[in-house]
Parts: sequence; structure tokens; C-alpha cells
Amino acid sequence: MSGIAPATVTLILWGVVTALLIALLIYRSLISMKEDDQLFLDSARSNLEEEQKQVRQRLARLAPYAKILGATSGVLLVTTAGLWIYNQFTKPAFLP
Repeated sequence: MSGIAPATVTLILWGVVTALLIALLIYRSLISMKEDDQLFLDSARSNLEEEQKQVRQRLARLAPYAKILGATSGVLLVTTAGLWIYNQFTKPAFLP
């Protein structure tokens, strides 16, 4: 058998996708640290409302990417496990 095994390729892809997912989740947590649960606005702090809207918009833009990367990571992990199990059942047994 020459080349790289399919299970190895999917494992590498899973690692890349999972690393991207982790980076995205860290970035999202950094953005969400600026989000406030409650705002008490007066005329002196009217710009805070606009800042909070921008934070919510950024978080909303990141949500689909996090879902896609999470689902892709899960599918690749299950595929890798399936390929590994298939390989274990199909390789010839070692007989002395």
C-alpha cells in the first residue's frame, strides 16, 4: 500500500478543522467579554448602546461559522473512527 492512508488524511483534516474551531471560539469569547447584560443609559452614555449593538452583530455573524466548523469536526471525527474500524476488520490477521 503506497501513499497516505485515508484514515490519516481524515485525521489531519479533523485536526485542522478543530484548530480553526478552537481559534474561532476563543475569538468569540474575546468579543463576548465586551457584551453587557444590562445597560443603564443616560444622555452622557448614549454611545454604549451602539457599541453593544455592534458586539451583538459580530457575535451573530460568527455563530453560523462556529456551527459549521463544529459539525464538520464531528463528521470528520466519526469518519476517521469508521475508517480506522473498517481497516482493523479488513486487514489480514497475523499468523505465526
